[in-house]
Amino acid sequence: MKLGISMAILGDRQVNVPVEYVQNAERLGYDSVWTGEAYGADAMTPLAYIAGFTSRIRLGTSIIQLAARTPANAAMQAATIDGMSNGRFICGIGVSGPQIVEGWYGQPWGDPTERIRDYVTIMKKIIQREAPVTYDGSEIQLPYRGPGSSGLAKPLRSILHMRPDLPIWLGSWTPKNLRLAGEIADGVNAGFLPSELAAARAQIQKGFDKAGNGKSFKDFEIQSSVRVIVTNDVKAAFESIKPHRALYIGGMGARSKNFHNERMVKRGYPDEAKRIQELFLAGRKDEAAATIPDEFIDEETLVGPPDRIREKFKAWLDAGENGLDGLTIGTQQPEALELMARLAGIRPVPV
Repeated sequence: MKLGISMAILGDRQVNVPVEYVQNAERLGYDSVWTGEAYGADAMTPLAYIAGFTSRIRLGTSIIQLAARTPANAAMQAATIDGMSNGRFICGIGVSGPQIVEGWYGQPWGDPTERIRDYVTIMKKIIQREAPVTYDGSEIQLPYRGPGSSGLAKPLRSILHMRPDLPIWLGSWTPKNLRLAGEIADGVNAGFLPSELAAARAQIQKGFDKAGNGKSFKDFEIQSSVRVIVTNDVKAAFESIKPHRALYIGGMGARSKNFHNERMVKRGYPDEAKRIQELFLAGRKDEAAATIPDEFIDEETLVGPPDRIREKFKAWLDAGENGLDGLTIGTQQPEALELMARLAGIRPVPV
């Protein structure tokens, strides 16, 4: 199983790209580095910067928000970074939620699954350069001929020759979008637990079947993620994680539409999910964080002394034997990067 790292680029409300941290991971043999975006720094620019300081590690977005860019602009940015890095880019996309899509980007929420389908299809047409691009989707059309159109639209083909198999991944864990990923994408990047892998693969397989072109898992990558903290004080580490999780479970979305809250329910914590959201939206954020059970955090993290982490990591290694291709490590500790490299059996690579 390959390992990746997540790259936190915001520090003290400023952009801080951790070049030495990424270079260290590359030396240790890590396969990929991942960025994300919400409503602050973007995910693409830091990877373009990191490309100049690395030579082997793959550069991925987990995720770019679909509403932030047109499909053509996303393809242009992806292909530019891919060219700058000698073919190391992975474009991971997702829809975010209606509050950000409509409140930050001023785009309609619409039908998110069909919007993803249209978006990825257009991106692939642009990247593959087989013809000037036209597409008539239910959510996105190219060229544009809607209200306000000049009527002068012309189908175009990229003047940049792009890597035709530049990978496009989806960032989602819902069954519907896992099926869509299997049908139209090249991978999926989401926070699966080892216990959820079999069900996720079953949904992805349905997407392969719908595609009907012989596509299989040999053509597709599955990446999950886990937070890692090396410490002798497990309880304190859990407490340090809870405020961030409360933000997502309680406040990252509306009361009626919060994917993170819905996932906590599906993981078997319906009462806690409801209470966390109630407290957080009432402004009682500390109480919301305190409501999160320790066992919930323990399920999704690797926390503790090295021996405890080694024991818990066995479930992830088993997942690697059963179809999990990669695992993104979320940590700020150099010792955690080194520990996980040893436990996963990856070896330092000359760079």
